[in-house]
Order: sequence, then structure tokens, then C-alpha cells
Amino acid sequence: MIVGEQKPIAEIIKLLGDARKVLVAGCGTCVTVCFAGGEKEVGILASALRMMSKLEKHPMEVDEVTVQRQCEWEYIDPLKERLKEYDAVLSLACGIGVQAMNERFPDSITLPGLNTTFLGLPEEQGVWEERCQACGDCILGVTGGICPIARCSKQLLNGPCGGSQNGVCEIDPNVPCAWQLIWERAEKLGRIDNLLEIQPPKDWSRSRDGGPRKIVREDLRLGSETVETE
Repeated sequence: MIVGEQKPIAEIIKLLGDARKVLVAGCGTCVTVCFAGGEKEVGILASALRMMSKLEKHPMEVDEVTVQRQCEWEYIDPLKERLKEYDAVLSLACGIGVQAMNERFPDSITLPGLNTTFLGLPEEQGVWEERCQACGDCILGVTGGICPIARCSKQLLNGPCGGSQNGVCEIDPNVPCAWQLIWERAEKLGRIDNLLEIQPPKDWSRSRDGGPRKIVREDLRLGSETVETE
């Protein structure tokens, strides 16, 4: 899931500037699960902005809406006419949702109310940990389902560094060494041989080198319309 956290209220107020009528827009998927941008968080932030408006004597009308997903046209298209009423939209979606809103509604400005942080796992109630960097060249099949790119502080592909001691990373005693976890996992599964094969340098061209990525599925194209992701 995409994990995000709300920007400081002072930064949000600065982004809104002189806006007098604002729509706080939530997203009902990832950021709802991590308690950052769902309907509940929209209500809390909208109330905070209204109180700020009164305290600072800065007249601001704040409305609320939450859609299922801000990253898909079908869910945000119903907002088209409504957005004409507002000076700004404050999105509590991830960065993809913010960009989708700005692309779909170029005559309106949609501002980010969250900082998008990482692709993560809900480790326990109220705790999310990074598990994937969407690098485009997945080696989880070799490393027993534990990602050294996201979980090793140095993104090493062929075992731990010299700083790893007693199963923990040198950056923080509370951070487990990813390669210790990988080795123990491989040992348990009887797949140590996979780790003894030297991995070549990572092909970062499949990641962010060379511009935005796109995947095109010809089998999903609908007539003249293009369904694209890469």
C-alpha cells in the first residue's frame, strides 16, 4: 500500500494562501488504511482549517468530499462541475491522486495535504514499514521474499556489509539487518544455493533512470482508447 502522512498545518495554510473557498478531498483506499487521508481525516483537517480561519480572522469556507480513489478518472470525474466553486482543492490523496486531479481538471488547482512516503506494510496498529521501492527489477524470488533494495540501508545485492553486527544494521540497533533476515529465510526454506550465485549490478534503467515508466497491455486496449501504465 502507498503510505503517507499529513503535512504540518502551518505548511498547509501557507499552500492555501489567500484561498477563500476550499474543498478538502479525501481518498478511500491506501491513505484511508494508514489513517492519513480518509473521510475521518478529511473531517478533522477541515475543522482545523475552519477554526484557524476564525482565530486568524481569515475568512475561509471549507467543504469536504471523499472519493473511492483519486487516481482513477471514473471516481473523480463527478467532481468536475463542483470544483468550479472553489479557489483551491486540498487533496489528502497520495502524490498520484494530486497529479491526477490537476491533470483531469487543469482549470482548478489541487494542492497536496499529505507527504507520500513509501510503499509499505502495516506492521501493527499504527505502524507502517517500507517494503518496496518499485524499482522495476524485482529479485524477491532470489532473496526469499525479502527486499534488499527497500530494507537494506545500502541496497546491497550480494550479502551484508561489514557494519552488520549480531543481526542488526549499523544505522540503528532497532533496524534488523536485511541480509540476516534473507539468509535465515533462505536457510529455513532450503534455498541457500540461490544466495551463493553472484547477482550482477542492478539494472536501474528499469527504475527512474530515463524518465517516467509506462506499461502498455495490448490485451487491455479498448478500441481506439488506450489503457496504459509503464
